[in-house]
Amino acid sequence: MSETREPRPSARNATPASSERPFFSARDMHAYYGESYIVQGVSFDIRHGEILALLGRNGAGKTSTLRTIARTGTPELRSGEIWLDGEALHKKQSFEAARVGVQLVPEDRRIIPGLTVEENLKLARIEPPVGWDIERIYARFPRLAERRNQEGTTMSGGEQQMLAVARALAREVKLLLLDEPYEGLAPVIVKEIETILGEIKQIGITTILVEQNAIAALHLADRAIILDMGEVVFDGSAQDIIADKELRMQYLAV
Repeated sequence: MSETREPRPSARNATPASSERPFFSARDMHAYYGESYIVQGVSFDIRHGEILALLGRNGAGKTSTLRTIARTGTPELRSGEIWLDGEALHKKQSFEAARVGVQLVPEDRRIIPGLTVEENLKLARIEPPVGWDIERIYARFPRLAERRNQEGTTMSGGEQQMLAVARALAREVKLLLLDEPYEGLAPVIVKEIETILGEIKQIGITTILVEQNAIAALHLADRAIILDMGEVVFDGSAQDIIADKELRMQYLAV
């Protein structure tokens, strides 16, 4: 097990408590890979329709926090609570979390080999509850419509990212979890993905965005959490981080 450390002071600019029940709430999450203590008492709330940027340096615990929320089983949540619209996610397995609206778009995209674009989308819609129908997806992602009969894994990285997001939307989405959606993409494709995420924001899908490109994430997000060594060190508005050069240099190196 990793070395025990003294608790840190409360996160800077922590969001004040509200009498209104948050749409999403993580409460004192502690998660482990084996004996490695990865997520160390992480807590935060999200209002319905918000985009929250989850930021930090490499190894800060961002992806582990996202995977804990999605109930993937690794890392293992050993204590704490996770609530989404009244549902106790901490009591669910990954497939049960998906059924109540938690959709994870992982960094490696997980496009299914041997299946076409359309087959990947239809597979996501096999089990209810379902989300966007195929034609709505194609209307928003015309590039996927052009490649509907192409094997998904043979497309470019940017097109695969679009398919991964579209596949999540093919399910009912209450909480969209995006892990490094800009990773390895050309700037012109990043702009296209940003446009798509902006439209997702406009239709009110609550989103947690993990992204190494902190400035791009902050311009899209309403609020931001900064993690350092598995702990929350900042919880506040995205604009506060953009305006605080010292904070960005200390925890994000930007």
